[in-house]
Amino acid sequence: MARVLITGANRGIGLALTELYLASGWQVLATVRAQSKAEALKKLGEQDASAGLAIYELDVTNYQQLSELANTLAGVPIDLIINNAGLYGPKGYGFGNCDVEAWREVMEVNAIAPAKLAEAFYTNLKLGDRKIFAALSSRVGSHSENTKGGGYIYRSSKAALNSVVKSLSNDLLSEGIKTVALHPGWVKTEMGGPNALITAQESATGLKAVIDNLTDPESGSFISFDGSKIPW
Repeated sequence: MARVLITGANRGIGLALTELYLASGWQVLATVRAQSKAEALKKLGEQDASAGLAIYELDVTNYQQLSELANTLAGVPIDLIINNAGLYGPKGYGFGNCDVEAWREVMEVNAIAPAKLAEAFYTNLKLGDRKIFAALSSRVGSHSENTKGGGYIYRSSKAALNSVVKSLSNDLLSEGIKTVALHPGWVKTEMGGPNALITAQESATGLKAVIDNLTDPESGSFISFDGSKIPW
């Protein structure tokens, strides 16, 4: 049975991805910041007792907790890691109004934590068959497509994440591990809001298709849920 680790799996795109991979016959190692906020996730396991779902508590910026989870899963082959956990930060701010502490927090969640996640489960990926590290980014992290300014905190964090994914590809492709930065689309979630264009299920379906068809030459790429390439 193929195995995927998904962070931030208790809601939105993470929950939709978990449901999709379970339906596709995968075992899912789902992480959540707090078990008390994972009721929807737990129901997936309750609906089908044979579902290959395991839920672990993990704050992605708690590196001691990350290390402990890595020790718990030592020797377990993982085919795919999807870094879905992310943070937008404060909204409605412009030039001259950036909250420095909020910026630090968003950068840590969105860029530093994914790199530490890759380090923690690198050996598990080497034991897997598919060997893919995927990170949910955003096209607002594209320098080429930034024509409106603003969004300093979130934009810079996703641009940094893209750089992490590119460096991971250069470091790990020789060992058979592919990496990809994924744009999930504008999704109707708590972050995306009610006016977004697609559902979490539509996003998850597209993201899975991109991951399923990822080739070695595409490792380190920035790809939208619809399969289109996004310029850096």
